Amino acid sequence: MAECFEITVDTAHVGERLDRFLADALALTRSAVERLLDEGAICVTGGSAVKNYRLRGGEQIAVEIADPVPAEAQPENIPLDIVYEDADIIVINKPQGMVVHPAAGNPNGTLVNALLYHCGASLSGVGGVARPGIVHRIDKDTSGLLVVAKNDASHNALAEQLKTHTVSRVYHAIAIGNIKEDTGTVNKKIARHPVDRKRMTITVKAGEGREAITHYRVLERFGSFTYVECRLETGRTHQIRVHLASLGHPLLGDPVYGGDGTRFQAQHKTHFCGQCLHAGELRLIHPRTGEEMHFVAPLPQNFDTVLGLLRKENQ
Repeated sequence: MAECFEITVDTAHVGERLDRFLADALALTRSAVERLLDEGAICVTGGSAVKNYRLRGGEQIAVEIADPVPAEAQPENIPLDIVYEDADIIVINKPQGMVVHPAAGNPNGTLVNALLYHCGASLSGVGGVARPGIVHRIDKDTSGLLVVAKNDASHNALAEQLKTHTVSRVYHAIAIGNIKEDTGTVNKKIARHPVDRKRMTITVKAGEGREAITHYRVLERFGSFTYVECRLETGRTHQIRVHLASLGHPLLGDPVYGGDGTRFQAQHKTHFCGQCLHAGELRLIHPRTGEEMHFVAPLPQNFDTVLGLLRKENQ
């Protein structure tokens, strides 16, 4: 069971950094507090749940500390759809429903568990023993491509490419409603939701959130739905889901951001097991050879079936 704490900040701590205050109040290390902030386990009413937030006094802080998960992920014999593999990288087509790495609530059955079985000790250690090889992530209910580093040099090189936006990631999505513009760009900062720690939100507050840029292009229109291609310039948590929802067009099948419960979904419920979002293309520079590499993963069957149903209904 998770342990929950509620703290009211008194005036004696005005001006103190949030991470330092919580480390003292909860007898935790600063790095442990930072992990909780990254996981969205800390909410601050009237303030920002970021480590360098300066307390003003009177804030209500809620902290949820989940039961610990094993520090080191264990190998599990789980089949992998391997698109490419060499001594430095492995590119996986992740199925919908698979979590990328162990965390509270998902201690096993993850991509990392499967990678440890397949690769053994041949994974980078930069991400720590709980996230070996993991350079970037995609959501549990998102399918598609991600690259995993098999040594530290590859991990650092790929992380730099992600930082400088030289890795290209293209997603296919079905959005609710008719997106009027054929192409567009959403440039809106994203932050952790101030109340619901499992959600992200658009923010306009100075000093809050991180830059997030998504370019989209309409592929097909179905009246009440739009099939779009989304190219990430940045890679924030839930970025495409939050950005499309901010336009009034949440992803079909996404219950977190308002894309669930449509009449179409009710009529064809056997074909839905998560949001209609697929990481279909990945371009990167090979960390050892310098070669530009391009990978493509076809739409998963359930996504392709939904598209077929929409096309049939809009003939």
